[in-house]
Amino acid sequence: MNIQVERMEQLQDVAEAISVLLDKGYKILLLTGDLGAGKTTFVKQLCETWGVMEPVSSPTYALVQEYESPGRGILYHMDLYRLEKIQDLEQIGFEEYLSSGNICMIEWPDLGSSYYTMPCIWIEISTLQDNIRNFKITTYDAVDA
Repeated sequence: MNIQVERMEQLQDVAEAISVLLDKGYKILLLTGDLGAGKTTFVKQLCETWGVMEPVSSPTYALVQEYESPGRGILYHMDLYRLEKIQDLEQIGFEEYLSSGNICMIEWPDLGSSYYTMPCIWIEISTLQDNIRNFKITTYDAVDA
């Protein structure tokens, strides 16, 4: 599925499409895109849609942010950009987050690719002309480890 966003208000459409997939049992969101593509901005919209009251910020330095959603429970927002090796994932308890049953929104997810054996949603954000964003949303039911 592809959704083009020309205005910030249209992020709500993408958030609603993701919410439908979450209702089908997907819990892992993998967000990719160039620096400045809008990964964190989109996570902020998701959190707002799901009723998160506290401010949502980039976990670039904290690595993991935790939020509470009245309807979705605990949400984990992770940024793997600064991590260099698979052992770094082990140190932050990455596998435990993924297996918690809570929603995990992961920016720069490539380093953790060997961990994604459960159903997940891949969201690729690309910038088109005139600052239009394209959200390519792909679901994976399971990946062979």
